Amino acid sequence: MSAPASASTPVGRPLPTGYRFAVPRALREAAPVLPLLLLICTLGLPMAPGAEESGGGTLADAVSAGVVVYCVLRVVRRRERPLTRTAALVLGLPVVGIAVAALGADSLPTALTGMGRYFQVFVLVPVAVVLLVRDRRDFRLVAWTLVGLAVWQGAVGVHQYLTGTGASYMGENIRAVGTFGPSDVMGMSTVVAYGLICAVALALGSDQARQRAVAVGCALLLVLPLALSFSRGAWIATAVACAAQVVLAGLRRAVRLFAAVAAVGVILVGGLGIGTALLQERLTSITQVTDAPDQSVTDRYTMWAAAVDMWHERPVTGVGLKNFPAHRDSHASLALSSGSDTAGAGADFRRQPLLSPHNMYLLILSEQGLLGLCAMAGSWAALLVCGLRRLRASRASRAARAGPYGVDCALVACGLLLWQLVDFAYADIGGPSTVLTALVFGLAAWWALAPTAQAASAAHLKEVPRP
Repeated sequence: MSAPASASTPVGRPLPTGYRFAVPRALREAAPVLPLLLLICTLGLPMAPGAEESGGGTLADAVSAGVVVYCVLRVVRRRERPLTRTAALVLGLPVVGIAVAALGADSLPTALTGMGRYFQVFVLVPVAVVLLVRDRRDFRLVAWTLVGLAVWQGAVGVHQYLTGTGASYMGENIRAVGTFGPSDVMGMSTVVAYGLICAVALALGSDQARQRAVAVGCALLLVLPLALSFSRGAWIATAVACAAQVVLAGLRRAVRLFAAVAAVGVILVGGLGIGTALLQERLTSITQVTDAPDQSVTDRYTMWAAAVDMWHERPVTGVGLKNFPAHRDSHASLALSSGSDTAGAGADFRRQPLLSPHNMYLLILSEQGLLGLCAMAGSWAALLVCGLRRLRASRASRAARAGPYGVDCALVACGLLLWQLVDFAYADIGGPSTVLTALVFGLAAWWALAPTAQAASAAHLKEVPRP
């Protein structure tokens, strides 16, 4: 009988038959979602100036393509039916409007570029997320990774504000933009808002005291960098989403939390006078849309009017994918400026052209017409309705003492989706952070449509002994 092979096998000697490298159990269990975690971590790397404008995509785009390829290989290897009919219908609905609008593009390269971007954000990556996230443990791992990315980007943003190394705002380099640079001023605010919503959901829906404490601490930390981003759209969307999460978690708790937040706000702002003049001016400007709007507000409303005018010209199919810039000048009034000034955060001054209406709904309406808007918005509305229905069922299971409940996952999915739908009234896709928008739709689709969520609950209910 031969002696067992030594653990210190010399280099060059063949390994014994059946030998396996030791892989940590946690790493093996999280293997399917590791590409998603890598995609999130990619957004924490510094962006090279002008990288997102070079036309070749970013590192995050390349990683998202790798996620889709990995998902396809995994589905083929497992030989399973990937999606239910409902999921395929809801997630595939935007394809109709995108394909029709691509036919109206000015050129074939323009059509392919537009189709690739829309398919990436609204179809391919969300489907990959639905297929790679297996259960609520994977879902929570992705959510916590989003929180970690938000804390990192928020820390960079706060440092930029304190040291005067941020993007230019009102003549000072104090705008917090994280690692995204001045050409994507919405990047950091989007990431921080995602992390804040995830943290609030994990704090409200978790049954573990330690997780609730960490989530509350992260949520409080992320409030400051969100404020220093000076992004009015992100402020509004975050306030709406967090308020909805608190209400969905329970009306009694909502009343107490709203009262506490109001009291703290009165003490900090009214009593101690905390809040810079720039923040107060930015908050006041939200309501100044007709009396004394700044140039950014004027440009935005001018482009909104131009988008509506394009839709009037071609109401059914729109002017074609990526054709808004080509039709902008012929439909916009003289109040539109030539572009916005960007500088600071390690970049030189430059004039950035206004190539979209900064409203996702109007962008779709102008380029894809009613057909595209109904298909896209119909898909999003279905995700929201299905997610809220499953949240109600999950809360009912919790009341019956039948876990795992997944209330925190439900609040994450519904909160992120609601934030995105509100933010789309002030912004559209574009920039490196767009891949996280695709991830958000994927998480919402998993909670709303994936059969694994219902199957896990049903299997656990069968295991719970009756009293």
